[in-house]
Amino acid sequence: MLLQNKKIAIVGGGPGGLTLARLLQLKGVDVKVYERDIDKNARVQGSPLDLHKESGLAALQKAQLFEEFNQNYLVGADKMVIVNERAEIFYSDHETKPDENFGHEHFRPEIDRGVLRKILLECLETDTVVWNSHFISMEKQDEGWLLHFKDGTQTYADFVVAADGANSKIRPYLTDIKPFYSGITMLEGNVYDAQKSVPQISALLRGGKIMAFGNQKDILMGQKAKGEIGYYISFKADENWAKESDLDFSDKAQLLVWFKKEYHEWSDIWDELFENTAVPFVPRPIYCMPLNQSWKTLPNLTMLGDAAHLMPPFAGEGVNMAMLDALELSETLTSGEYQSLQDAVCIYEVNMRERASFMAKQSLENGERMHSENALNTMLEFFSGH
Repeated sequence: MLLQNKKIAIVGGGPGGLTLARLLQLKGVDVKVYERDIDKNARVQGSPLDLHKESGLAALQKAQLFEEFNQNYLVGADKMVIVNERAEIFYSDHETKPDENFGHEHFRPEIDRGVLRKILLECLETDTVVWNSHFISMEKQDEGWLLHFKDGTQTYADFVVAADGANSKIRPYLTDIKPFYSGITMLEGNVYDAQKSVPQISALLRGGKIMAFGNQKDILMGQKAKGEIGYYISFKADENWAKESDLDFSDKAQLLVWFKKEYHEWSDIWDELFENTAVPFVPRPIYCMPLNQSWKTLPNLTMLGDAAHLMPPFAGEGVNMAMLDALELSETLTSGEYQSLQDAVCIYEVNMRERASFMAKQSLENGERMHSENALNTMLEFFSGH
């Protein structure tokens, strides 16, 4: 096997990195995950993840973790209502969509990010994850790399995988290609004890998802574990909107004033979100890697997930592509079909870039549709077709 007697370093303990670690350990590979979080109890931010049959769920099947997923996914969290700016319901699948429909191409069960991380962590060998490892730099040493971390520690690895997300510090060792701004910014908020603090929104959500469209602006929302709601105020804006707006994202009252001005056509039902959000709000300009990107394959370094192919969230493919990357990379590296690591990595990267480019294009196009003048009708047509 190409990885026999080699030390593998995965930098980044998100779903992609942890899935790869699990798959490699099942093949007897010596692997460590270096994660910047202090420990396993660090809070995992972000909305729940919807996993797809041919990618995220396929990776979990291969990792022998499907039963754990089945016992922990958020039943009903994939059900959805589509509303206009006045919160009038135009579409709902709550009465028609089954709670469980594994095997169906459009069944995309959701799981809380923290719960998925816990499942992946618990299946790894003891001490696989080296916590509080904030990657700083690395340099070539022998046939591999010497990695340096913020706390002054260093480690050698024969093969490095960058799984360190959108702002990857390892990506520049492979390519100087940078992401471009999509034209859309999202303002992220989180509400605790949602049934009590935002009762009108909770009644509309019903433990699932809301997609609200009006006046080329969106509110996208989903149920999280422990009674929480995560949401995104999504709109077209200049790339530097967050800085140039002069908004204090820790000031709920100020953000509500901004919302009432910019979303002035929208019902005041949405106001309770701003009044009860756990501050700070997080502005997120949405970026995408160029669809035609390429780089020279190295025999001792590659990337997966957002580090390799950051894309907008408007097709729900980010985590699924990352976990499929992990599945395909683990198989090319351990299959025995290739003469060298460079050959195996080259095949992986060519296939990864091709499928990621296709999904990124879909995500960009969906983003435009969802922020167009006719967004409500366009999205109604799309989901009615499913």
